[in-house]
Order: sequence, then C-alpha cells, then structure tokens
Amino acid sequence: MTALEINIPGDYLPGYAKARAIDPELADRYVAHTMMGDPYADAAIAELLQLRPPQIARYIHAGIERDLDALGDAPAPVLEFFESLEPPPAWVDQDAFVPGVQMFHRNSSEILGAFVGGTLVEGFSTNIAKSFFITGRLREAGVRRLMQNNRHMLELFMPHGMERNGDGWRLSVRVRLVHAQIRHLLANSDDWDIAAWGTPLSAAHLGFAVAAFSARLVRHMRRLGCRFSNEEKDSFIAVWRYSGYLMGIPETILYRGEKDALELFEIGRLIEPEPDVESVVMANALIQSAPLVIGITDSGDRRNLVGYVYKVSRALIGNDLADQLGYPNTSTLGVLPWFRLQKQYQETLGHLFKVRRQSHRFGQFAALLEASTYDDAGISYRLPDHLYAEESRPY
Repeated sequence: MTALEINIPGDYLPGYAKARAIDPELADRYVAHTMMGDPYADAAIAELLQLRPPQIARYIHAGIERDLDALGDAPAPVLEFFESLEPPPAWVDQDAFVPGVQMFHRNSSEILGAFVGGTLVEGFSTNIAKSFFITGRLREAGVRRLMQNNRHMLELFMPHGMERNGDGWRLSVRVRLVHAQIRHLLANSDDWDIAAWGTPLSAAHLGFAVAAFSARLVRHMRRLGCRFSNEEKDSFIAVWRYSGYLMGIPETILYRGEKDALELFEIGRLIEPEPDVESVVMANALIQSAPLVIGITDSGDRRNLVGYVYKVSRALIGNDLADQLGYPNTSTLGVLPWFRLQKQYQETLGHLFKVRRQSHRFGQFAALLEASTYDDAGISYRLPDHLYAEESRPY
C-alpha cells in the first residue's frame, strides 16, 4: 500500500506527513486503520439490531457463556462472530501470563494511579476523546465508566482471567460488542464527521489504546516506583495483547511486544491532531471523577485529592500536554520522588513485618474492588440503546 492509495481523514493529514518522515510503513498502516472498524463484530451487531433487546442480550450471553443450544438459532453473522474467537491464536500462552498477574497485584494501587493520571489522559489527548464527548460516556456517567475500565483491567489480571471461561476473556469480548454498537450509533448520526475523523472507534484508535494500556503504562508505573522483572513486564504486556485481540484489533495494527507497542504509540501521537476542546473536557472530567470512584464525596477531601491527582498527572504526562489540556498551573517539583518514597516505605515495612505486608496487599485489593463496577447479577450483556448516555439505559 502506498501513501497515495490511503484514504486519509482530514484531521490526520498534518501529523501524517511528520510521522511518515520517521516511519513511513507504520504511518501508512496507522492512517489506513483509521478507516477500519471490526468486520465480524460490526456484521453481528447489524443483525442483532433487527431484534428486541432481550433477544439481543440472550444471544450475547449464550455466545460468551458457550451455551450452544441457546445460540443455535442465532443469525449467521452472530454465529460467525463467536466462532472467530476460538481457538486462540498460536501466540497465546496462558502459563506466560502468570508473572504479569503476580506483578499486577503487587503494584495494583500504583498501576491504577498510572492508568488514570497517565495513560487514560494521554488517550483523551487524541481524537479518541471525540466519541466519548459526543456520547457523554464520561460527561454524564463518568464514575461508572471509569469503574468499568477498572473492572475490566482487574479481571484481565485475576488468576486464569484470560482463559476461555475467565471474566477477563468475557469482559474483553463484551467491550468489543459495546464498541461495535457505539460505532454503529455514531456512524449513523449527524454528530460524526467521517471525512475528518475516519471510522468511529477505528482499529487504529483501539490499537493505539491497547499499546498505551500496556507498554506506555509500564513506563508510567516505573516512574511511580513499581519494580518488576523483565519477565513480569513482558507478561503484563502479553496479557493486554490477548485482550486487544479479543476486543477485535486486527493483527495488522496489534503490537507484538513492548518495542512494537511503544513505536505504535509514538507514531500515533504524531499523527493525531493536537488536543481540542473535546480532549480538554474529557481529560479534566476523568481527573474530577477519580475521588468519587473510590468513594470520596466530602467536598473538601475531594478537592484536595483532585489537586493531588492533577499534580501526579502533570508530572507523568509533562507540562506541555498538561497545559494543552487546561490543567491548573501547579509545580510538580518532588511529586514523583515523594510518591516513590511512599511506595518504598510500604515495601520496606512489608519486608520487616510479614503480617503488615499481607494486610497492605489485602487493603490494595479491597481498594481495587471498591474502585471497580461489580453487580450481584454478574456481567451485564446489555448494549447501549441510544447514542447519548443520558438517554440510554444502563449497560
């Protein structure tokens, strides 16, 4: 494929020229994927939308739970979608996921901090923010959305979570179908400009996001004081890769390892336009939602925590991007060293007092559960039924 054969959305033309001077092949691939969705999931959703919501949920539940009897009379594209998920690719090694799972639970608090203050904000600095802004997924339902993200990541890193019957596997496939539904709603609305922005929730944006959630997140984790071996790091990144595959990212834009993911992230950032109003709104809504996610509702306590999250986030993403996103103009001097010192202090106490280490890790896990969306009824298989979050039933 040559540059002349690529239909490039208008927003990406200036950045594409810069990126192509660095890595023409990857730049070509990225912009080509801005015009791609998810053929299997999109075809399945097109058929499911002909049915009533209870029937849609029944088929999705049957497919994810492998209830072949209930799935038997589903439309052919729905059957093909679920058949495409199995067996897993040859590169999936469940045993190799174990070190990453162990590392996640040893550092869960710092990982959440790096995720919210670093990776998610950087994602919202791109055109990824537009779909969230239009639908209102963070503007109107920010706390629930952030808790859903946390729940997904937690389940990915539960023991056996990425096996066929694990909740990490289930939630990755569910996220894929939700994306396909939102893609359909956006593509058929007057709010989305395909000529400027490409396909809604494009393969390029999903590939960029998973590269950020894995290799870029690892860099932020290190800056917050997380320590891990190369084996643990590679395992963590491999878990996210399989989740990306299940979420429908084609292997043509799905990273293979850390180096590949970081290159994709950097080229994607070059191609994406500079943050605009949607990015500013979404990034700040994310920061403002953080205290509510962990149950802090007192106005003074919430204000103090938001101020601290802004400082940590600014230290992670850098002053230039923080200023573009309209962050408060605060100093970050000593913020990350202090954060790392607190991490080291907890680890030192843990080594000295085994009971304290066990109690601290239990506290970390309990806090992670509190910051995640759990429902006594189990995983929901409902889909959004309206473009705008305030008019859609909860899902």
